[in-house]
Amino acid sequence: MTFKSTKSAPPSDIRIEATAARLERGRYIFENLADCAGCHSERDWTKAGAPVIASRTGVGVAFPKELGLPGDVVAPNITPDPTTGIGTWTDGEKIRAIRAGISKDGRALFPFMPYQGYRRMSDEDAQSLVVYLNVLPPVKNAVARTKLNFPVNLLIKDAPQPVTGPVQAPDSSNAVQHGEYLVNLGGCQDCHTQQEKGAPKEGMMLAGGFEFRVGQYTVLSANITPEMETGLGSWSEQRFLDKFRGYAATTAATAPQVNQANFTLMPWTNLAQLTDQDLKAIYAFLRTVKPVKNAVEPHKPLTQP
Repeated sequence: MTFKSTKSAPPSDIRIEATAARLERGRYIFENLADCAGCHSERDWTKAGAPVIASRTGVGVAFPKELGLPGDVVAPNITPDPTTGIGTWTDGEKIRAIRAGISKDGRALFPFMPYQGYRRMSDEDAQSLVVYLNVLPPVKNAVARTKLNFPVNLLIKDAPQPVTGPVQAPDSSNAVQHGEYLVNLGGCQDCHTQQEKGAPKEGMMLAGGFEFRVGQYTVLSANITPEMETGLGSWSEQRFLDKFRGYAATTAATAPQVNQANFTLMPWTNLAQLTDQDLKAIYAFLRTVKPVKNAVEPHKPLTQP
């Protein structure tokens, strides 16, 4: 089934067939690959990695002011609660929000929700994600709407774009193409690329150095280009896999207390559950991007704004 979105008309009242395969694929995307839970859930910021509080998955949160966003940016409640969540949304309206960036009421979503990348999400993956959203436990939790500063509140009206025609995932046997698709869904470029005036800094794609601040802690994203000295150029495929697998046994209960030396927004424990095939594909794609020499000290002492 192909879904077409426009800014003027919401999708028809459709319902996606829920299969066991779609449910599992949707869970994998939500919890691991795209880490939807990481933005839309309450998290325990006293622990390294700020694990999601299981009972508060999908309830919506306001992003910390320290992130420097242009206004009050809020990830909405995406549980099926009918009054404070998305329980009254059709499946088509959910897909339109995910891939086109348009809310049920026609509002343009702030692109901190990476719908501009999700436009490339395949039809099957989008449907699977919605199937999983539909089975989240409904939680009544009212959150404020995003309120953006001028002129961003006007500029984002042109950010949503309709998705027309079928969208297919690349052949998973082509590791590089499959890896590019996964990197896009994982939003790696959004965190690992410095920004300038809200856009990726020219020539710095995936070169790291994007600073994130939450509370008293700060971290800079790593350079993941294949540059030999400052990136991942010297990393073997096995070293890459081992880095992720090192977090496979970490849980919300076993995560250490957070401090400046271990503070991170990288969802290691979730990404550690990706399949070997997917991690190898991500590695294969990252080997093909332009190497950029950019030394990054991830846990430098907090600087004052």
